[in-house]
Amino acid sequence: MGVLWGAATAAYQIEGAWNEDGKGPSIWDTFSHEKGNIKNDENGDIACDHYHRYKEDVALMKELGLKCYRFSISWPRIFPDGRGEINEKGIKFYSSLIDVLLANGIEPMITLYHWDLPQALQDIGGWENEEVTDLFAEYAGSLFHRFGSRVKRWITLNEPFCISYLGYGLGVHAPGIKDFKRAINVSHNLNIAHAKAVHAFRKENIEGAEIGITLNLTPAHPYSEEYREAARFLDGISNRWFLDPSLKGKYPEDILSFFKEHYGFEANGIDQFIKPDFLGVNYYSRSIVRENRKSALLLTKNEKLEGREYTDMGWEVYEKGLSEILMRVDREYGHPEIYVTENGAAYRDDIVKEGMVMDDDRISYLKRHFDEAERAINGGVRLNGYCVWSLMDNFEWAEGYSKRFGIVQVNYETLERRKKKSALWYRDFIAQSSL
Repeated sequence: MGVLWGAATAAYQIEGAWNEDGKGPSIWDTFSHEKGNIKNDENGDIACDHYHRYKEDVALMKELGLKCYRFSISWPRIFPDGRGEINEKGIKFYSSLIDVLLANGIEPMITLYHWDLPQALQDIGGWENEEVTDLFAEYAGSLFHRFGSRVKRWITLNEPFCISYLGYGLGVHAPGIKDFKRAINVSHNLNIAHAKAVHAFRKENIEGAEIGITLNLTPAHPYSEEYREAARFLDGISNRWFLDPSLKGKYPEDILSFFKEHYGFEANGIDQFIKPDFLGVNYYSRSIVRENRKSALLLTKNEKLEGREYTDMGWEVYEKGLSEILMRVDREYGHPEIYVTENGAAYRDDIVKEGMVMDDDRISYLKRHFDEAERAINGGVRLNGYCVWSLMDNFEWAEGYSKRFGIVQVNYETLERRKKKSALWYRDFIAQSSL
């Protein structure tokens, strides 16, 4: 089996149609509608209008030769209140999208949860409420039942790090809570929710299908030798705290002890942890640690280095971190199947010639990371797929529409799509790739 080359998106970032066809509000609808939470007070009400333009977008994917498309399903589009009766109009939309993808020879890869929790469930405590972990498994099971015969690759959660730490610890993402103790409890419930969804998946016994989880993994490098212990701690709370439950069935002892001592954390229910079929890795950059203390505040600090290249998000371009992460996971976690489920870069995209966005910086970024993926494969890593983030420019969470990650440009006034130079480069790469 070769590498499945594709692209990724998320429901809230591209779909729009936020209150159409029976969809209920999500926490991101609520959060983005409150003044001051999002740059320029923007929201995802319309976004890229993918809900109405999905056939046009799949046609673009086919033009680019994509072999797979990773997208997420909006929980409140299926269950407006997070539970109860299924919204058949929501099912119809995703069913049609799946059919169009398959008709065009593109493998669908579904993420069950990419951050848009039904607001009705946030009203009962959201991910702090253990009941929500059961409701997530029920929601997942309904989708396995409806789409399992056509969809063979499933992802439970996207980046529980961001859901917990950014949403409940730092408050910069929905639901906007700033309490690290609560964030730790949320991270645990997310690990439990993932496990419950995997158990539900296994009960369905879908022939030829597999399920995984997507984690954003970031190498933590010390600025110098004196910061090595702090870097190890940052790696623990940001990487190992999510890797170990999925792939080892337990929490890392050093971080578990720290969370118990400083936040009174109790790890109940870890007997439910179960190893998924594969790991999804989102990789963008590394962290440079220049702090001596062990503290959750390390999540907010990242030393910048002179002479290094940075993207429009202020993230260092450090392609070697991708092969480092892939080979480390392979070495330390039992040689699992891996998909790179996100990798890409935001740039200003302000160089235009004859109507073409000349995003050579993005091409350089992707090429260097693809080379590192090949290095990892040659080192024995079981890398089965690679999804570029993102198919198109979209709503970039707290940054609104100010950052562009797409290989396809979106004019947010007309919603016109236009392939960037990177899209054409990627098309040619896929056609010629020997991986």
